[in-house]
Amino acid sequence: MGDLRQRLLERAQAEGRVTSVVGAVFDRYGAVWAGSVGDGPGLDGQYRIGSITKTLTAVLVMQARDEGLLSLDDPVGKHLGEVGYAEATLRELLSHTSGMQSEPAGSWWERTRGGDFPALAAANDGSGRVAAAGERYHYSNLGYGLLGEVVAGCFGAPWRELVGGRLLRPLGMRHTSYLPRPQAQPGWSVDHFTGVRVLEPLADTGAMAPAGQLWSTVEDMVVWGQFLAGSRPDVLATASLHEMTRPVTPGYGLGLRLTLHPGGLLVGHTGSMPGFLAALFVDPGSGIGAATLMNGTTGVDQLALTVDLIEGDPDGDDAPIEPWVPTREVPPEAAGLPGLWFWGNTAFEARWHNGGLEFRNLALGSRLDYRFEVVDGVLCGVSGYHRGERLDVVRRDDGTVAHLECATFVYTRSPSA
Repeated sequence: MGDLRQRLLERAQAEGRVTSVVGAVFDRYGAVWAGSVGDGPGLDGQYRIGSITKTLTAVLVMQARDEGLLSLDDPVGKHLGEVGYAEATLRELLSHTSGMQSEPAGSWWERTRGGDFPALAAANDGSGRVAAAGERYHYSNLGYGLLGEVVAGCFGAPWRELVGGRLLRPLGMRHTSYLPRPQAQPGWSVDHFTGVRVLEPLADTGAMAPAGQLWSTVEDMVVWGQFLAGSRPDVLATASLHEMTRPVTPGYGLGLRLTLHPGGLLVGHTGSMPGFLAALFVDPGSGIGAATLMNGTTGVDQLALTVDLIEGDPDGDDAPIEPWVPTREVPPEAAGLPGLWFWGNTAFEARWHNGGLEFRNLALGSRLDYRFEVVDGVLCGVSGYHRGERLDVVRRDDGTVAHLECATFVYTRSPSA
């Protein structure tokens, strides 16, 4: 089973074009398998966990409820005063059923340095509502910014201190932090066509931190997964944890995503921030779960990967997997070629990938049709229908690419008859 799970990580790294992937499968006693792949530090590397942070914020809300400091049916205005969405209840914020907008007004909060709560409240007056309260599920990062301030007021300490004092230290999660520690993994975005990596910003999100700020390791994610399966009733009462796992909408409880797998229900959360993807899910009945962390903005369905780690590789395919290698630069023979091309009216994307130019048919779900590599200074087909044939790049006087020719096939930037 370990080899099959390692293969899942290798496939995710190769097909998703992410720099590194780490993962672990665990039960009530600890990790039963762990693996890593790519250009990373191994299993002790720190990654940003994005919206898995929301699960910690939700637990703080439940702790405050259990201590009599709030009711889940309180309107947020009872705790925050005259703010936008003051009429929304804490239960609605936890379950993303308040109808409020998904993101705070202003610059993209995940990529810019965040301000304090008064600035957040002033910028979000409630005019961004997209649905009536309780009408439907609509994911809202803004809602968790408000919840963070609610628990800060209830306990009389900043959200950042509450996470450390009430959750991380009691659970022994020593490698989870508000800001990245030295040697934390960099966040990367990959150019879709060229495969060149670009560093993503690592912003302190300020008042929006309760929605996605935290950094962690796969080791600490195992501990948090065990907690979500009920290992520490001293930190949150068993009945309150069960309450979080009951569906408010089909796929979400109170601060927890809910999904089904062949063995039953999984609870947890996915996470994404610029340069990072993460997921943590556990079966609360058996205590079996998995966590994945990776440093790429997009490219991998982290929920599917995490569920597959729990189940094992379903297809048993043992074909070799070539790891993805970031592009340093596109060679001059292929300069200007990566991008969108048309053969007649059929759209292809041309990617520079692992030292070759790959044509993928967009009408057929990005299926790989042809691959060209530089041989003796020219692009030569090495797989697919054009294998062995030369791809001629027809350039204008200024050096820009006019069109491509391979045998009688002509590729243009715009559809042509």
